[in-house]
Amino acid sequence: MAKSLFTNAHRAMVKVLVAARQDGGVLQAELAKRVGKDQSYISNIERCQRRIDVVEFYDLAIALEVDPVTLFRKVAAAISDAADR
Repeated sequence: MAKSLFTNAHRAMVKVLVAARQDGGVLQAELAKRVGKDQSYISNIERCQRRIDVVEFYDLAIALEVDPVTLFRKVAAAISDAADR
């Protein structure tokens, strides 16, 4: 099994997170500030260079003012459409 960082499923999750950030009109630097991290933290996530755990996912969703469950449903749908998991 491939490390999740290098899968289509991971890229699908990242696309959903990026879309949520952009839809909310939030810059990487602002999102990073909201979660108490540097801008490079968000950049690394969005470039698929950093995995996030479920707690980080929750924190990002809250910082984006998006319901975490709704956002995860979008992620699950995107992953089910991905060629691998």
